[in-house]
Amino acid sequence: MEDIFVGRLMSAPVETVRPNATLGEAAAQLLEHNIGSVVVVDDDGHLEGILTATDFVRLAAEDAVASDVRVEEYMSTDVVTTTANDPITSVADTMIDNRFHHVPVVDDEEGVVGIITTTDLTAYVSGR
Repeated sequence: MEDIFVGRLMSAPVETVRPNATLGEAAAQLLEHNIGSVVVVDDDGHLEGILTATDFVRLAAEDAVASDVRVEEYMSTDVVTTTANDPITSVADTMIDNRFHHVPVVDDEEGVVGIITTTDLTAYVSGR
């Protein structure tokens, strides 16, 4: 895996929402696309945060949410990112160390260009 870069394995395009989207809209997007996260971006496509299925589980457990609440109130904003040119071993280590399942792939000019997930890594390792 040493010679493999994130850009080769990442999923793109990325499902995104704006910070003012409702949690109901974000949840519908997760279900519609059978994905585990949506990346929150500004109007220029630059990263603002991430909202994951795990966040929804936490919110449900806390009985803390209504579907009309805005995403920006519950998204994670301290997001660890990677670039398409980073080695896959580096992002895999980051995912393991932090117990992340999703890491947005960003470009300084283009904003969010993809996402690397544990599913992407598993598919690569299994040869799919």
